[in-house]
Amino acid sequence: MSPQASSTSRSTNRGASLMVAGGLLLGTLGVFVEEAGAHPLTTVWCRCAFGLLALTLWGLAVRRSSELRLRWRAWGWAVAAALLMIASWALFFAAIPRTSIGVATVVFHVQPLWVLVLGAWWWRQPVTGRQWGAVLLALVGLALASGLLDEAWPADAQAYSAGLLMCLGGSLSYALVTLIAKAAREVSSFAMAWWQCLVGTLLLAAWPLLHGWPATPAAWAWLAGLGVLHTGLAYVVLYAGMALLPTHRIAVLQFVYPLAAIVVDWAVYGRALSGVQLAGAGLMALALLSLKREPAGRAPGRPKPARIPSGDRPAYSTDEG
Repeated sequence: MSPQASSTSRSTNRGASLMVAGGLLLGTLGVFVEEAGAHPLTTVWCRCAFGLLALTLWGLAVRRSSELRLRWRAWGWAVAAALLMIASWALFFAAIPRTSIGVATVVFHVQPLWVLVLGAWWWRQPVTGRQWGAVLLALVGLALASGLLDEAWPADAQAYSAGLLMCLGGSLSYALVTLIAKAAREVSSFAMAWWQCLVGTLLLAAWPLLHGWPATPAAWAWLAGLGVLHTGLAYVVLYAGMALLPTHRIAVLQFVYPLAAIVVDWAVYGRALSGVQLAGAGLMALALLSLKREPAGRAPGRPKPARIPSGDRPAYSTDEG
């Protein structure tokens, strides 16, 4: 093996290890939400506030704080993405206690379908027959994974159904964030995440003041973990891994997160998905992987994306919870 090939192999292996680590870390997110026991909006505020602190310190440490200065148009994109991300997090956190960590995470990961459909409408991108087939397969998998066709329907069907709808609403909001990030190419992933946390911190600051702060030190610790671990550290680890990997490897490794969430839900709370639900999750994974492996068309009239400089991060992750 040539020195160049050996170096490339080591870089790829390191990138894969970082993405697996990030996916495993995100797989524990639901436990932090459940153990904190806070209102969804209080949970979102804490994730934004602690995430803002973690990202700010990291940005200063690696000297990327200059990326936070945005032009007015870019600032508008960042704020719009922040509002949608806040809605996405709030709906996802509210859905977890109504369904389960595993079900909520799997259903939430239908968002690439929203991206495909909205991209076809927004940018008039053509949708191939293979893509429509993948959409139909993913929808069948979603129906199975959600438990709609399972005999073991939860006793509180109304709350469970509401949780599923919250997951779908959250995934739609996150899909819109993804499209905004693709449109706002001048905003780096670090700046987008930082502005999202800042807007969320300011916008929701009144909520815990009016409705009460977390009551115990343990609750504070779990909520701080959401910001520091699942926003700050997970961001750094995932994007560092993505920068070292080709697109098709990223698509495969992004499924570490939902798989980890299913295992964590079973290991910590004893809530295992049924065979039908696991089969549905498998169908969704196959369909979404097929979508991500197919070359994506560019929006009409948009310039060809510039080559990402060494050491920078991809525009945005489509799989962070």
